[in-house]
Amino acid sequence: MADLIEFLPLTRSGRLSGRGVDFTAIDVKTTGLRTGRIVELGAVRVRGDGVVLGELATLIDPGRSLPASWSGPHRITAGDLAGAPSFADVLGPLLDLCRGAVVVAHDLPLVQGFLAEEVARVGVRLPALPGVSTATAAQEALRLPNYRLATIARALGIDDFPPYLASASARACAQVLTALVGTHGLRFAAPPRYPELPRYAPGGRILRRPEVEVAERGWMSGVVARVVTSPSTADSAGAAYLDLLAEAVADEYLSGEEVWALAGLAAEAGLPEPDVRHLHAEFVSALRAVAEADGVVTADEDRALRQVATALDVPDVVADLRPTATDRKATRVLVLGTTAEADQLRALVLDEGVQLAKKLTATVTHLAYDASVPPTEPRLTRAADLGAQVIDVASAPAALGFDQPASALSPTYELPVPPPALHEPVPGWPVEEDTFATPPQPTQQFAPARPSVPAHSAPKSAGRLRAVVGGRAMMAVGLVLMLITVISLFGGLALGGGFFFGVLGVGLLVGGWYVSEGGRAATTG
Repeated sequence: MADLIEFLPLTRSGRLSGRGVDFTAIDVKTTGLRTGRIVELGAVRVRGDGVVLGELATLIDPGRSLPASWSGPHRITAGDLAGAPSFADVLGPLLDLCRGAVVVAHDLPLVQGFLAEEVARVGVRLPALPGVSTATAAQEALRLPNYRLATIARALGIDDFPPYLASASARACAQVLTALVGTHGLRFAAPPRYPELPRYAPGGRILRRPEVEVAERGWMSGVVARVVTSPSTADSAGAAYLDLLAEAVADEYLSGEEVWALAGLAAEAGLPEPDVRHLHAEFVSALRAVAEADGVVTADEDRALRQVATALDVPDVVADLRPTATDRKATRVLVLGTTAEADQLRALVLDEGVQLAKKLTATVTHLAYDASVPPTEPRLTRAADLGAQVIDVASAPAALGFDQPASALSPTYELPVPPPALHEPVPGWPVEEDTFATPPQPTQQFAPARPSVPAHSAPKSAGRLRAVVGGRAMMAVGLVLMLITVISLFGGLALGGGFFFGVLGVGLLVGGWYVSEGGRAATTG
């Protein structure tokens, strides 16, 4: 099972750009932490430039009888799985999306383990597929307090998504990957090797959970994003449990059903109850430490922390917590921009334990912008009106009192645009309502951020326009001089003088044409 996916590192020192490569991002929701059955599958195939080539999302019948009262931590119940296809039914469509592509998963070892177990149950032997872990790749480009998918997406300026949906998580994973490959220039050490995959007809009918509109994430999600987690502990069952717990808490309200579902997973994974309680206490303590780090705890923040502590049965952790009696606003930073420098600053803000805003409100104290933000951006003026300090990305670390600039965390590179890649068409099958289907045409659903023309390029454009006007003026003078020379020759001018003025006129004409065409090409280029 260990060789179902061959891990490929993405690094800055690699030789092959991933912009011309196809990737298939996969996420699964399961009945257990490290073992169990897949109950939901989401897969999205994209090019390295962000163009979506195909998708697959469906609930999965785990093939075993679940108690009627069973409820998973991903808001899936036993009743939801009635009529869902088996993993064998969706294996063919899944392999079609993976054919000729690099498999991507956030926690690649975890996803590989679940997929390998399901493939083995079907009785199929598959060759090793090339694969990339976004959790590992992100550590090459960004320094963050933790490398959960939601935290990385926040640093990269990717919109919030419902993490309990496999389809939404797979899309977010694909967006992270294309940003790391495109904006941050991560590369492969060698070209991926794509094995020949068998083809299987789809069976059954998909049972896709409806996409939901994501409610605006509030203060608690920002606190969860700033909780420090060591990447070295990511393979333990306790770490997997904490990841699910953080996902549930980030939704702003931890329900009793979610706590019971998490407790069931912990018990099934063999985590003793005292260990789970210890994990709860450590997690709430970490939340409290992040909340108190800026010196301001509002009444709403105090209430949110107490709700989580009570739901997790560790109220003593926040028993002595009190709202601070101060009118001072906590530092809250909004970063505008799509460049690697903007991403680095967002990551630095999170790593420093400072609140990272998603939109401009009266609580924002600093607004930083990069070269991709036009000077006419209305939020720049609005932020100043609200009393926020408006600064460029390069000046932000010093203005915020950080020890090192964002650019020092990880150098960025300007990569050449690769030639168009040849892509094997993603196979499709008859499309019926609620049956498996792959979109026949690529759609530009998302793409890695690319800087727009910086605002300081306007003087260069003005200079090029002057070159065009000056060149045409030279051509006009040359034509007039040649006309005067011809008239003068007919009037008796010496041949030597006529030759001199004629050469001068031709020189002005040709030189003016050269200057004018060069300026015009630079202006339109």
